Amino acid sequence: MLKEMIFSGFGGQGVLTMGSLLAYAAMKEGKEVSWMPSYGPEMRGGTANCMVNVSDEPISSPIVTEYDIVVVLNQPSLDKFEPRVKKDGILIWESSTIKRGPTRDDIKAYALPAIEIATEELKNVKVMNMLVLGALMKADPIVGTDSLMTALKETLPERYHHMLPLNQEAFELGMSKV
Repeated sequence: MLKEMIFSGFGGQGVLTMGSLLAYAAMKEGKEVSWMPSYGPEMRGGTANCMVNVSDEPISSPIVTEYDIVVVLNQPSLDKFEPRVKKDGILIWESSTIKRGPTRDDIKAYALPAIEIATEELKNVKVMNMLVLGALMKADPIVGTDSLMTALKETLPERYHHMLPLNQEAFELGMSKV
């Protein structure tokens, strides 16, 4: 099994965190992993993305031009990466801010109004990325939920551990939306 993915959006949306959590959880399960972040000098508010590859076998190169899974949180990311989803691949897009959705019919596209759900139902937009990660794990369970929650607990600074229950709730809610 080899899954080649990219997570993309604006800095501050948790794009790099989603990718690193998935990579860490996969490592905890003994899988081969590559994680390659890319962001503009502006960081928060600038463009950000990360490529993540998860495999049962050694990964020959972290650089990919077409993806099995694409997660986009803004319009520029959708415009850039929709053409690079492999046929029959998965595209998850943040539909409360992206107004011009995907146009391809040879992929599985999932609209998720994650910002709206995080703001209105969970009262905290900071867990929006966990909603998206939950939706992704429902669409394609690359790693187990327990591994992902362990990765979150081990990588989240202790001063934010009070947010663990809300993050888990966001993750589970995201799973229910796909």
